[in-house]
Amino acid sequence: MLINDWMTREVITVEPDVSMMKVSKIMKEKHIRRLPVVDGGKRLLGIVTDRDIKEASPSKATTLDIHELYYLLSEIKVKDIMTVKPFTVTPNNTIEKASLLMMERRVGGLPVVDDQGTVVGIITESDIFKVLISITGAKYGGVQLALKLPNTPGSLKEVLEFLRSEKARIISILTSYGQQQEEGFRQVYVRIQDLEKEDLDALIEKLKDQFNLLYWVRENLHPVQ
Repeated sequence: MLINDWMTREVITVEPDVSMMKVSKIMKEKHIRRLPVVDGGKRLLGIVTDRDIKEASPSKATTLDIHELYYLLSEIKVKDIMTVKPFTVTPNNTIEKASLLMMERRVGGLPVVDDQGTVVGIITESDIFKVLISITGAKYGGVQLALKLPNTPGSLKEVLEFLRSEKARIISILTSYGQQQEEGFRQVYVRIQDLEKEDLDALIEKLKDQFNLLYWVRENLHPVQ
């Protein structure tokens, strides 16, 4: 899945000489936590976050009066507090790459730039959550089946053929090789459309008999807009 299909395209940006006070106001009004800093040609220079603003703001215990405080905040510019050369991705990078980069670098969002370094979007944790909801089919509710299968050719095929023989309609299939997974095995998560209680109970019993069913969960979720 490419970042191009999930990134936010209408990115709010600021130039380096904008005051910290103005940036703080923009973030509060737009309910965002980070702003790419660009030059006049929209080329990326840095990024400023709400954490940068908090760290640069005077302590609540300051002895400055309100006028001195406002003057100080108006004098601090974005270029004084921004992170220069931030981590970036391109529209043709994958969502997986962005997720790993955010996790490893402990950042909540990444500017998306083209080959010229121009900001064309931004990808954030919220966008990653949207991807997760999409690929799992969670908004459709249904029943999630978690199975422990041998990591051998054909093991998943057997499960899918069994489900089809039982007239179960598959919504999504995910495979995990988690850190705690036993060597030689993998966990597979299959989401199917909900069934009548009697049919579901019968299906679960058959799954338990034929496969290593770790758990099953029936979920009735509200659709995500």
